[in-house]
Amino acid sequence: MATIQCGHVQFSSIQAVLFDKDGTLADSQTFLRSLGQKRSRLIDAQIPGVQEPLLMAFGLNGDQLNPAGLLAVGTRQENEIAAAAYVAETGRDWVESLTLVRSAFTEAERVFQRKADNTPLFEGAREVLQALTTVGLRVGIVSADTTANVKDFVERYELGAWVQVGLGIDNAPGKPDPTVFYQACTLLGVAPETVLVIGDATADMQMAKTAKAAGCVGVTWGWTRSTSLQQADALIARFSDIQILE
Repeated sequence: MATIQCGHVQFSSIQAVLFDKDGTLADSQTFLRSLGQKRSRLIDAQIPGVQEPLLMAFGLNGDQLNPAGLLAVGTRQENEIAAAAYVAETGRDWVESLTLVRSAFTEAERVFQRKADNTPLFEGAREVLQALTTVGLRVGIVSADTTANVKDFVERYELGAWVQVGLGIDNAPGKPDPTVFYQACTLLGVAPETVLVIGDATADMQMAKTAKAAGCVGVTWGWTRSTSLQQADALIARFSDIQILE
């Protein structure tokens, strides 16, 4: 166990740290903005007139991405359902609408190929992950992304020596539902009350509170537009604000 200080707040008896990925470990803003715009254009090419409503639904306004919006914090399935609802409003059947949207999403992702190549690791992240592991703490990633993308991110940036568990949302409910948190705790072999959660979204904070985690830390470096993280036990502006007190 260890005591971790984040800013001016100390968290004691910590056995594991769970990080969010996009906006916390990975600089994803530019990629997500481009992805959302491409998805919207592809759907609009088949259903003219839906591009602007889709952009708004995704949380895109010009070049600004809402860090608390659907694209930033929602799962792929949640984004698909939201987009399909706009298509269905044009009078199309639900299955037809969902099929069209899924096809457009797949085509958009094919354009950008490997997501990990377009979502670089934030400066300072590697050093913190290494330091946590060095003192015997368990480290995991729990993300709204797919598990495949989480694992590919870990592989791309060679984090496997420090990240023992990488989970996304495949069939389970998305954050703030704590299911993925509990799954990570089980795989790491730790109790929820000994786990510190570090993320960039309200959903991360709510997940930690619901699961009765040891604490939740909000990070502010992930987006050019600020977001409210009032439920966070501590706020930090750089990875160096995470200190391990032995």
